[in-house]
Amino acid sequence: MRLLLDTSIFLEILLEQRDAQKARELLTRVSEHSFFVTDFSVHSIGLKLIERKKHDDFRRFVKEVLLDQVAIMLQLDHAALKGVADRSQRLRLDFDDAYQYTAAEQEGLTIVSYDRDFDRTPRRRKTPGEILVASG
Repeated sequence: MRLLLDTSIFLEILLEQRDAQKARELLTRVSEHSFFVTDFSVHSIGLKLIERKKHDDFRRFVKEVLLDQVAIMLQLDHAALKGVADRSQRLRLDFDDAYQYTAAEQEGLTIVSYDRDFDRTPRRRKTPGEILVASG
């Protein structure tokens, strides 16, 4: 499966939140899935971790997710950025969700997120637990 991992998936792990174990387990399934992350997510994660003085956690995230090639980083081109505003307005999404949605739509990816705002969109979303159950 080709999966776009939303910011919430990584923050769940990095901030040791309630569903961190399922998100962590999903990331071990690199032989079963192709993982993608947007540049926007990477920057958002950097902002959150650095403002919390977790510089080493951000370094580890970049190494383990990007440099070790667990996920491929996507960046929207200029034309696609215009689409972010369109999707935000049409689907009632904030900027970051519209960015993720646009990237998923453009690349034909399944959105994996803990953010329920995607549930009201045509693409919807899956949680790590749902992906794990579906892939056995």
